[in-house]
Amino acid sequence: MLKIYNTLTRSKQEFVPRQPGKVGMYVCGMTVYDYCHIGHARVMVVFDTVARYLRHSGYELTYVRNVTDIDDKIIQRANDNGEEFTALTERFIAAMHEDEQALAVLPPDIEPRATRSIASIINMIQKLLEREYAYIGSNGDVFYAVNRFQGYGKLSGKNIEDLNAGERVDVDNAKRDPLDFVLWKMAKPGEPYWDSPWGQGRPGWHIECSAMSTCCLGNHFDIHGGGMDLQFPHHENEIAQSEGATGEPFVNYWMHNGFVRVNEEKMSKSLGNFFTVREVLKQYSRPDVIRFFVLSSHYRSPLNYSDQQLDEAVAALTRLYTALEAVELSDQEMELDYLRRFEESMDDDFNTPLAISVLFELANELNKAKSGDDKTRQSNLAYTLKKLGGLLGILQAEPRDWLQGKASVSEEVYQLTIPVNINVVELTEEYINQQIQLRLDAKKKKDWATADRIRDELKQLRIQLKDRPDGTTDWYKE
Repeated sequence: MLKIYNTLTRSKQEFVPRQPGKVGMYVCGMTVYDYCHIGHARVMVVFDTVARYLRHSGYELTYVRNVTDIDDKIIQRANDNGEEFTALTERFIAAMHEDEQALAVLPPDIEPRATRSIASIINMIQKLLEREYAYIGSNGDVFYAVNRFQGYGKLSGKNIEDLNAGERVDVDNAKRDPLDFVLWKMAKPGEPYWDSPWGQGRPGWHIECSAMSTCCLGNHFDIHGGGMDLQFPHHENEIAQSEGATGEPFVNYWMHNGFVRVNEEKMSKSLGNFFTVREVLKQYSRPDVIRFFVLSSHYRSPLNYSDQQLDEAVAALTRLYTALEAVELSDQEMELDYLRRFEESMDDDFNTPLAISVLFELANELNKAKSGDDKTRQSNLAYTLKKLGGLLGILQAEPRDWLQGKASVSEEVYQLTIPVNINVVELTEEYINQQIQLRLDAKKKKDWATADRIRDELKQLRIQLKDRPDGTTDWYKE
């Protein structure tokens, strides 16, 4: 039985999905104004492994990982470059997908973008205003009123009194309270903007994830993941926004992966120890190496990046691939004892270091079997090693190619643009219907700008709408 450490309860809990056999998981993705660094790589690899194992366990998983493609850093970087912000974000979204492929990370089922979710964001802000969880500040920005939400701090363990007394909070005279945070920013001259009931502006960072996650997975879903640095204030604010707007519990299980350190120091550009995925892959070109390095530590533990750690990953993988070399994989069957022990490790809060130890025991047994004549036993052990490795996203290259250095990330990988894997009809029909209903509601209010924006956003996703005489709307995928 799978158990997950739940940050919300600060305990390891038996995993019980809201719907038997189905799981909805949302992970905070990248803000696309630069190349992915090794901290991003950890998030991608960790939750890719979680997704692989949930599917192996028989769950029908819908995995959503968003893209933040509008915020202050994006606007600043685009201005510095003298380019449109959309050109900047498209370039780095493509680069992110290239890094994803290079790390053998499977695309999420749904990858919503903030700029394609404006109508949903506006709708959630309107609900918060109606329920008096939000207000319009003296500068025209829309703010969330933190003291209105009784459960604020339940994820991080912080409380409002302590935050007001000693925590560093933003000072903004437009707010009623220093802890309040922005939901909608009024546009400054020259900045990108969208029309809204409160004027031209753009969404705040926190509201984007609340809107995208609930639109894709519903108001209440199973797992929300991300880096530990997002626990406060981002995920705390997501809870306040989502539960304030819907009146329902937001997420059952919160998962946070630990920080990445470089040579035992905090990773920082100012310290000169900030490495992108691309820089690391120039030195360690085989994707197994970075995945193995990431998974050799438990996802909740700190991860220390160093050349020594990567060299040790190369040596460890060499042992595993050497065991697999020159073994025929015909008429194979799983070695059930090793499968059971692997699953027991992963069922214990995705304990990948323990699962990897099972792989090494398998490799040792395979090496012993290779000195004998039982080809069936050799084949079964090798097949089991490769299959279990595949659940971690490793050991999928041809052993000889890997050992000869041929199974590497080629230059061509970084000339590809990987398409976003959005299977709209099968995976997001609920989302499409929600958007259509929002559009119908907007048309009833004669809010033609919002109705047109929803239509245009769906069109970008290759969804065409057809209005019927009776006032309803049909849709089809191009």
